[in-house]
Amino acid sequence: MPSPLSLRTVVAPVFGANCYVLSAPGGACVIVDTGAGTAQDVVALVRTHALRPVAVLATHGHVDHTWDAAAVCDELDVPLLLHEADAYRVADPFGTLGLGASDGSATGPLAEALRAMGIDPRSYREPSRVVTFTTRPGVADDLDLDDLGLRALHAPGHTEGSTFYLVELTNGPAVLTGDVLFAGTIGRTDLPGGDSAAMARTLRDVVPLVAPDARLFPGHGPATSLGAERRSNPFLAG
Repeated sequence: MPSPLSLRTVVAPVFGANCYVLSAPGGACVIVDTGAGTAQDVVALVRTHALRPVAVLATHGHVDHTWDAAAVCDELDVPLLLHEADAYRVADPFGTLGLGASDGSATGPLAEALRAMGIDPRSYREPSRVVTFTTRPGVADDLDLDDLGLRALHAPGHTEGSTFYLVELTNGPAVLTGDVLFAGTIGRTDLPGGDSAAMARTLRDVVPLVAPDARLFPGHGPATSLGAERRSNPFLAG
């Protein structure tokens, strides 16, 4: 049985995307959702705590969660892992969102937010090593990542490959929910690849597979718990 993990958070300056560093007592770690502007802080955190990176993971392929993946993967010499259904997004981050290309024609709030932070949309780099995984419907599949004990649970709706990562923390079970489930709400389904019917099935069939006492760590905003969301989140009511 893997030892409980520690969780540390780095918040990206662009769209406030949460980047999580999960580490085992022996030092093995994974970094989840490396949003724009997180690379320097993540690498510093890993080195300060003498952690041993195994991989960078993405809860889904939207670029506000993968922008710094190439920088972090290169610096720490690890691959990017994500569900195979979202892998196509990594090669074309703006086009797969319907926002133009990363050649300077990118438009919309994301491109403007990057430019406001002094980040040129043309500077995006695809990670050199991208490893995909598949999951069985309705099953939390083990990811073979050292002794970290991570499990992946496919939760489509926000994107085709959106994934919950289930872990055991020092204070109990937890789930990294990406942009599927937030405190008080759920992720949008109106972007390319989003699917409101798939989201409804995820909420109905996948969320109940999560431990009822699990803490939830979303892709944006504060942590919450499944119990709190069942009581107050209108999308989980009933």
